[in-house]
Amino acid sequence: CLTFPNQRRDMDHFYYTSKFYGPTDSPDKDLWVNIEQMDMGRVHGILSNTHRQTLRVNLSFDVPFYGHSLREIHVATGGFIYTGDVIHKMLTATQYIAPLMANFDLSISQNSTVIYCDNGTALVVQWDRVYLQDVSHVGSFTFQAALYKDGRITFAYKEVPIDISKIKSVNHPVKVGLSDAFVVLHKIEQLPNVRRRTIYEYHRVELLKSKISNVTAVEMLPLPTCLQFSSCETCVTAQIGFNCSWCSRLQRYTLGSLVVYNYNNITHISLLSHHQTHQHTLIHKKSFYQHPH
Repeated sequence: CLTFPNQRRDMDHFYYTSKFYGPTDSPDKDLWVNIEQMDMGRVHGILSNTHRQTLRVNLSFDVPFYGHSLREIHVATGGFIYTGDVIHKMLTATQYIAPLMANFDLSISQNSTVIYCDNGTALVVQWDRVYLQDVSHVGSFTFQAALYKDGRITFAYKEVPIDISKIKSVNHPVKVGLSDAFVVLHKIEQLPNVRRRTIYEYHRVELLKSKISNVTAVEMLPLPTCLQFSSCETCVTAQIGFNCSWCSRLQRYTLGSLVVYNYNNITHISLLSHHQTHQHTLIHKKSFYQHPH
């Protein structure tokens, strides 16, 4: 929950610990980045004049996310960053970094922009003076997400004209937080050359929407994960809160019914049995987000 100097406390989300900061906190806790003064800041023309659109951004450094590394992300007009490798229409379902996922339409105002900057140690994305399509009369929103080389993630809010817990999600999901998942390919007996992709969401960080307002910020610090261990000794002596064991055949840590391993420099997560995850099957879905080439 959002508390102020003498009451602030951390929230443990298993993979991350989050801290909320308010307008009365000390200046050194100001997480807002003045992106306009950064030489490498870029305003993207397509995103700054459209609705439900994404932009692929190649990073100059590795961003740790849930223990694995990101080198490419997709920035969406809807106030979030998509982190998955498989591009599909339902990007709002999972695999996201969302300072404020909502139905923002940047074509409403010529002043609405999406700005991003990669300085080699951090990627900052700013949704600047953006309006909700359904209730544009409430005013504009300005907020940021920053991804750091050490795995830290921050959300900062400059202008939030309404209580975001009251934003309706009829036409677009409304989320604040993180989500990660893995993809499983299924064979279809009737169509031997076709594979069905199913995304399994294994964890989600849901931050309280009611705690987000003007001049607030959230800092999420990564906790140790299985992927950082590459030997049996470091695995069995680690005390990181996971119910894991070492798999000698794969030479990797295993997390319950999930196996995490590396083959040909590609990280794979295999589902060995039923697991408590959210399932998103990517077939016969309504078109949602567009991806310019």
